[in-house]
Amino acid sequence: MLFYKKKIINIFYIFLVTHLVLWTVVPSLTNHNLPLDTIEALAWGSNLDWGFNKHPPMSAFVANTFFYFFGAQDWSYYLLSQICVIISFIVVFRFAEDFFEKKIFCLLSVLLLEGIYFYNFTTPEFNVNVCLMPFWSLTVFYIWKGYKDNKIIDWFLAGLFSGFGFLSKYLFIYLGVGVDIFLIYMIYKKKLDLKCLLSLIPFLIVIFPHLIWLNENNYITITYGLDRTGTGDQNFLDHISHPLIFLGKQIGILIPFFLMFLFLSNLKSKFNFKDNKLLFLLAINIVPIAMIFLTSMIMGVKIRTMWMTPFYLFFGVLLIYIFQSQISLNKLKGFTAAFLILFIFSPFAYAYVSITKTDKRTDYPGKEIANSVETEWIKNFDNKIENVIIVGNEWDGGNLVYHIKSRPKFALASEEWKMDPSFWMNLIGLSTEDIGLIFIGKNIKNCGENILSIYNVKTHLLKKKDLKVCMISLE
Repeated sequence: MLFYKKKIINIFYIFLVTHLVLWTVVPSLTNHNLPLDTIEALAWGSNLDWGFNKHPPMSAFVANTFFYFFGAQDWSYYLLSQICVIISFIVVFRFAEDFFEKKIFCLLSVLLLEGIYFYNFTTPEFNVNVCLMPFWSLTVFYIWKGYKDNKIIDWFLAGLFSGFGFLSKYLFIYLGVGVDIFLIYMIYKKKLDLKCLLSLIPFLIVIFPHLIWLNENNYITITYGLDRTGTGDQNFLDHISHPLIFLGKQIGILIPFFLMFLFLSNLKSKFNFKDNKLLFLLAINIVPIAMIFLTSMIMGVKIRTMWMTPFYLFFGVLLIYIFQSQISLNKLKGFTAAFLILFIFSPFAYAYVSITKTDKRTDYPGKEIANSVETEWIKNFDNKIENVIIVGNEWDGGNLVYHIKSRPKFALASEEWKMDPSFWMNLIGLSTEDIGLIFIGKNIKNCGENILSIYNVKTHLLKKKDLKVCMISLE
């Protein structure tokens, strides 16, 4: 039996390493440029704050940490994404060990996740959704440990990772609602004392700087999130169509997952709602999805598909726990075949799309443009691009920030009126002797003489006394 358990664990580790290598190497070889969200996080990371115009700061903190060690090495950010995925898989496996006596069930709980494209095809793009995954899984793990053992350290870690989850993306609140319902019910049943409230201390400490930032910045991230859902433009039909579209998309996404599961079970089971393990699994899986569905129905807003990335991490544990009595290990050959087809097909499909589709963000010549701009800057100003602020949007400006060797700081400016050197000099409050500015965007007014022409980029450098300004118009 011991040998059998070691074999299962070895298979699990082989799976983890293979997954990490495949999904690091394939995008590294087939993409010319990092994806949008990754560039965005790196742009924010160059000028760290406790929040940004779109999201709380955790993805920027994490991306900037990797930049400190690896610099502008594209493969390292694909690796970063996979580290987030692998940590989540390990946590799911460890969590499952408390629910199953058979190690094979723990393994299957993770392998089933390869049937959900959130955990393979979309993972090369490091973003807030991928960043949230390990904190989502760790929060679940330590809340369960806290409930089971009622140790202060577990409640502390649950609160800590909850804070990190909230700083990754506000949608973490839906998991919070699910676990809070479970904990309140357990307290009501006198199966849990109030020690769990200790988790609030590290949670509030972690998020407090961000709350201050939110207040000082007119709750800009919340406004952005509401705008992305279409708040304010709804009609009556939106309250029906948007939740139904959301539901349909989720069913479509989960079809490969369920097909894989059908190789293991005939879906016959009895529900025992007095089973606390089952209640917890429903709280972390079904309640968050139900709540976000109700949000769409009540507010009439769109729920974007990728927002659901962390919601299904424990779906495999839930299904196997419910139907474990009906799972036939004699069907493992069929399951293994289905798993291997998906596991091998996904990176090949990604590579095919990446190579054949030519209008993608990842085809953007970010490095080439940055090198050309840097060359012209040195030629005209007789010094390196140092103490320079890049002014533009997250994509155009972010690519310059990432690829220019000195890594200048990023400042967001999406409106035309902000593309004004004097405005920025006054705003920054620094002398023109100490700082330079590079403006980049579409159809910048008064771009002037074309000094540089590459990839439809027009560059005009202004040199007047100590003023150092570069205007880059992207046509």
